[in-house]
Amino acid sequence: MIRRNRRVQALVTALALVVVAAAAYVIAGQGEQRARADRQAEIAAKGRQVMPFDLERTTHRFAKSATGGVQTVSADDPGDARQVRLIREHLTEEAAGFGRGDYGDPASIHGGDMPGLRDLEHGHDRIAIRYAQLPSGAQITYTTADPLLVTALHSWFDAQVSDHGQHAEHG
Repeated sequence: MIRRNRRVQALVTALALVVVAAAAYVIAGQGEQRARADRQAEIAAKGRQVMPFDLERTTHRFAKSATGGVQTVSADDPGDARQVRLIREHLTEEAAGFGRGDYGDPASIHGGDMPGLRDLEHGHDRIAIRYAQLPSGAQITYTTADPLLVTALHSWFDAQVSDHGQHAEHG
């Protein structure tokens, strides 16, 4: 009888630990979601200071490739001539700056410790950067033979998709 009571107590204790662990996991997940939402709101506010187009009316896409990737910004409504014009003007300036190693705009939005950023700044002369207009916006294509810079570009793309939340996606 004593043995059975100990087994029952051990089972109850184990179940209580499982319940506590599950609750802690849920609470931690909610904290992470809240932190992510706060970060995305902060990025959107900073982005409005740097990017002239409306984040609510445009979408960023980041498509990785074996040699770098393509960053696209499109107006959600292709007929929105103002957004298309603002996208094109901004990406024209960004492509020129990136070609000189000036990643100041992304740093001011995402922070100087943004993944991949420092490698891109230092290796800018080994990255071919090509701007192109699209019917609903524009794109920048990044191409490099340097595996370190490909990794940096991919990390940089991932950080942007994470930080921009609903305004960005992998392409």
